[in-house]
Amino acid sequence: MPRGRPRKNPDAEPAPKKAPRAKAKGTAATLGFEQQMFLAADKLRKNLEPSDYKHVALGLIFLRYISTAFEAHHAILLHDDPAAAEDPDEYLAENIFWVPETARWSHLKANARSPGIGKLIDEAMLAIEKANPEQLKGVLPKDYGRPALDSVMLGELVDLISDIGMGGSEDQARDVLGRVYEYFLGGFAGAEGKRGGEFYTPSSVVRTLVSMLEPYKGRVYDPCCGSGGMFVQSERFVESHGGKLGDIAIYGQESNHTTWRLAKMNLAVRGIGADIRWNNEGSFLRDELKDLRFDTILANPPFNISDWWNASLEEDPRWQYGKPPAGNANYAWLQHILWHLAPNGTAGVVLANGSMSSNQNSEGEIRRRMVEADTVDCMVAL
Repeated sequence: MPRGRPRKNPDAEPAPKKAPRAKAKGTAATLGFEQQMFLAADKLRKNLEPSDYKHVALGLIFLRYISTAFEAHHAILLHDDPAAAEDPDEYLAENIFWVPETARWSHLKANARSPGIGKLIDEAMLAIEKANPEQLKGVLPKDYGRPALDSVMLGELVDLISDIGMGGSEDQARDVLGRVYEYFLGGFAGAEGKRGGEFYTPSSVVRTLVSMLEPYKGRVYDPCCGSGGMFVQSERFVESHGGKLGDIAIYGQESNHTTWRLAKMNLAVRGIGADIRWNNEGSFLRDELKDLRFDTILANPPFNISDWWNASLEEDPRWQYGKPPAGNANYAWLQHILWHLAPNGTAGVVLANGSMSSNQNSEGEIRRRMVEADTVDCMVAL
């Protein structure tokens, strides 16, 4: 049964209703709005590196998102039963994060021009993690008070993010915030160049994979999930074809702790529940989900990793088509993914173009065996 207490004020006027979830429209969500917002935010970063600044900006967008969701539900409960409005279980029942009073966006916005805004943001992040340990422990950035971050810049960024989605309903504001978060991920990945590919796959590539595999139901897995873009697009596909959030169960693993945090926030912004595991050994050496099989696997593993091998992998049962070369992990990824597929499962994997024709160090032989075993449906050159 849903958690929460019965309402105590039956004579009150009807509470404000939640608007149906819809794509945001109007001036706050017109095409190009995300780009304008990104350029404005990027202008504020001054001499900060994009790899550092992305955590500053994305953390604040996340905070604004969960606070917007919280404050909308808080207003409904406050109207209906003031005591219930301060009960965390009321929000848990609606899959909404509990946000303590001093962590709410309205409090930060009111203090945006304070010299201590960085410390206030850190305290807000800590309070939210403490209030939601199961979902957010160790996830949120908490170094806004460091000397390298100019308090004036932080205040201006808080003001800028406060304007996202203004003028629409609360649901529209959350939709726009989700779009802005996704656009910022792509923008920072582009600014970081090759390093950006470690946490972000271009949305056009993700859409191509998802539209080919059509993950309507079942378990979806990404063994190197980056910031979680494959999962966001999979949920979007389900909803656009008449399904609902939760028709697919999402699982992932990521070896970079910073990127894992980005994935957790990215999925939370979208209201997507997921089992995303982290360890710094990675999916080869410490497969967190080794006993699970999946209906759909989507992955963009790092290309041509040369330092992945460990002697403990010598007799690994995943190498059904041949032991991968120690100097290149491409065919280790493919066989890891095949190992995790359910009997009727399908996978889409982004690999370096050279992996389609390489004959070095047993790769050609592994590829031949995979083709002869009818594991390969098609290859698409992008």
